Order: sequence, then structure tokens, then C-alpha cells
Amino acid sequence: MSATANEAFAASGKNSEKSSKSDQGKNPDKATVKRLRPPAAKSVGWALVQAARLHRSRVGDRLAALDLFAGQEQVVQALAAAGSMTMGDLAATLRVRPPTASKTISRLAALGFVERRAEAGDGRIVRVRLTETGLAKAAAIERIWDEVEAELLEGFDNKERRRLRKLLRRVARSLAEAAGVTGHEADHEMDADGEPDDDEAEALLGPAAADAVATTP
Repeated sequence: MSATANEAFAASGKNSEKSSKSDQGKNPDKATVKRLRPPAAKSVGWALVQAARLHRSRVGDRLAALDLFAGQEQVVQALAAAGSMTMGDLAATLRVRPPTASKTISRLAALGFVERRAEAGDGRIVRVRLTETGLAKAAAIERIWDEVEAELLEGFDNKERRRLRKLLRRVARSLAEAAGVTGHEADHEMDADGEPDDDEAEALLGPAAADAVATTP
């Protein structure tokens, strides 16, 4: 190899080394890090998961004193409201699959909170209801939910609360339909006090009257 060729080869090696060091300084993993960054700023799902996780934690801390786990209280609440339910109705109300509802009922029955009885006239149908102990738990659960609800909605006015409730129902309905799980909620939900939601009130009464309804305690 000639002297000129040797010099050119050496220069090429030095340039390659400089280029490699330069690339390392530019952090070649930057694009990967950006891709893996949690979508907190833009993702509704991410925000929903974080809120649900924190809510579940707050409720769960209080439920532990009642010998219940987060999620079981929803079964107790549903039975307290209905009096008694078939397993199919319970699963549909909670938007879960029947085997999931059955496992939860078995655990609650072992704790003495619920009891199962065959339907009169048709032993193939099993109805579930709360025991006296379960009813006492239901009252305690309601107090816990009221406490966490107050924390959850701190700073929200009545109209914002109604709007948030409606939007979350729509989210649950969309996900349930995608998963093939059906429930008993109607497409046009009414609030617990029997008043129409914001969109229905505005359609019936006009914007000003709807605002007045939404802000009434």
C-alpha cells in the first residue's frame, strides 16, 4: 500500500471514530425512550386507568376493615338494591361474565354475607340475596362510597358531576359492547333523582333552564 493510500486509510478511520463518538453523544435511544413514554398527556384511557386505580385503592383501604376486597362491594351493593337476583342478572348488572360473578358469590357466601336459594318452581334457577350480616355490610359500604365520592368530586359543581357521570357511562357501554358483555343500563340514563341528563334537559328546557337544573343542589 502506498504512503498516500496509508494516509487516506488512517484519516478514514479517525473520521469513523469521531462519527461513532458523535452518535453516542446524541443518545441513539432517544426515539425509543419517546415511544415508551406513558401517554398521560393525550390518552383518555391512561387517565381513566390512573383515576380508577387510585379510586380502587382508596375504597380498598376502607373495605379491608369490613373483610372485603375492592370489587366485592359492588356485588353487595347490587344485591342490596335489588333484594335478590339470579346469577345471570347479577353478572349483567355488573358487566362481568357469569363465571366471574359466580366466584365472587362463592367467596361472599363463605363469609356469610350472601345466601343462594333455588327458584321456587324451577330448581335450575338460583337466586342470590344478602344475609343480615350482608345487609349490615351494605350500609357500611354505602358510607365508604360516600366518603370516597366526596374526595373524588372535590371542586366539581353539580353540572360537571352529571356530565362526568354520563361520559363514564358511555365509556363503560362502549367497552362492554366491544367485549360482548351486556348490561341493564338504558341508552338514555336518568339521574338518581329522576331528572334528565344535561343534553336531555337542554333539549327540553333550553340552555339557561338546563343550567339552572344542573346547578340546583
